[in-house]
Amino acid sequence: MKTTISKYEPVYRQAYEVIRNMIIHGDLSPGTKLVEEKLAAHLGVSRTPVREAIRRLEQEGLVKGKTVIEPSEDELRDSYGIRILLEGYSARCAAENLTSEQKETLKNIIQTGKIGTIEEKVAANTTFHDIIMEASGNRYIIEVIDRMRSLILLCRRKVVHTRDCIHDEHEAICKAIMDGDGERAERLMKQHLQSNLDVCLLHSDDNN
Repeated sequence: MKTTISKYEPVYRQAYEVIRNMIIHGDLSPGTKLVEEKLAAHLGVSRTPVREAIRRLEQEGLVKGKTVIEPSEDELRDSYGIRILLEGYSARCAAENLTSEQKETLKNIIQTGKIGTIEEKVAANTTFHDIIMEASGNRYIIEVIDRMRSLILLCRRKVVHTRDCIHDEHEAICKAIMDGDGERAERLMKQHLQSNLDVCLLHSDDNN
């Protein structure tokens, strides 16, 4: 089945988004060779925008040598190491800076994380972490995490699929922030992300 490409947005950008989502959602699994002809036929476009999309995915680190990557243990440890530091600090800052609107959004997405579909849970997970970083008021934190966005999303689906307690942890972090307890919020966020890393490393061992 072909994916519909809109005429109102650059074709290469749409091709990039579609292929990226296929990787993140597991439709293109680690080790899959990206064949320009097949992807172009799937998207109903020429090979040129597909080639540009693959080049961009290689720059992001999702693809290497036109093959979908399986993040190495070092890549997982490095990326989560940065997240543990920056998102832990963000949670501490959020305890002081969170707005009323952000509080309501956090409450709603925690509920979605408990009862939603897998796709809704993944989206809620992303929004949860994004709001806390936004509430930190530190744009440099957001910029650094954004550069790892694709790798984070790749790991996030795995975490949501395998860790049933993830939403309880989110709820505990949220409560600490709502209580204005920055120290507790930071500690819980760091523990939460460390547990997520442990799961990703375990699956990395299984794949190897």
